[in-house]
Amino acid sequence: MANGINLPTEIRNILYISSGSLLLALGIVLFLAPNRIATGGTPGMAILLNNVINLPIGGLMLLINLPLLLAGGKILGKIFAIRSVVAIVLTSIFIDFFSQIIHLQPLSQELLLATLYGGIGVGVGVGLILRGNASAGGTTIIARIVAARSHYKSGQVILFFDVFIIVASGFVFQNIERALWSMISIYVTAKCIDMILTGTLSEKIVHIATNRAELLSQKIIEQLGQQGTILSGTGLHQDEQKTLIFVTVDARQIGLLRDIIRNNDPDAFMVVMDAAEMLGRGHGVKF
Repeated sequence: MANGINLPTEIRNILYISSGSLLLALGIVLFLAPNRIATGGTPGMAILLNNVINLPIGGLMLLINLPLLLAGGKILGKIFAIRSVVAIVLTSIFIDFFSQIIHLQPLSQELLLATLYGGIGVGVGVGLILRGNASAGGTTIIARIVAARSHYKSGQVILFFDVFIIVASGFVFQNIERALWSMISIYVTAKCIDMILTGTLSEKIVHIATNRAELLSQKIIEQLGQQGTILSGTGLHQDEQKTLIFVTVDARQIGLLRDIIRNNDPDAFMVVMDAAEMLGRGHGVKF
């Protein structure tokens, strides 16, 4: 359904969001928060604030995220925003239920184990939420708003916030080693998110064969903030005209790009490949 809600798809999305919220909460409660290790995004901000003002982490996540969702609702789209609210509320409820009501104890107080398994739990949880076509937190929302209104890319904005959290954790915990452990946690989380979303670890090159190139191009620019190239040619049958959109996107945006294509041109054909190296237009060298 191009403009409506596909019930089986939404049920699948809710299952992804629910399981992802549960794993994200367990990663924080069982490993990261009790060992004073921050993670990226608003969960990391909530962990830091919890150590400053001693309010529940889940409640702090709600206070941080919901205003951002309201501010970015138009850019995110109504359905995406609703799914994101569900993800954020579920995560917050799970975190405070496990930590404040049933008082789950940390599974490990060994910093290496807590960092790795906490990062894996958070990364897999966020990855599943993103697979459910929702956002797990405010930095992703801010990144999409900034990308839509400036030349900065979503990944650059998210990196800025992650660096801020790493530096802030050193001051909040008054221990530079906690900042270093937080850096490892954020790295593990990012890699797990990429693995859940695409199974690989690099930025993606996408080719889209479509008969609605102008419409898809407009939607890609509006919702992803990405620029691309439209190529015209002929198929193997000389009388068969082909239009191809060439675009590079962050791995975390593949799900949203897939939805854009599904909703605007269900007959389009999309091929996703790894980008081994990119130069120019703000890209550095990646191997």
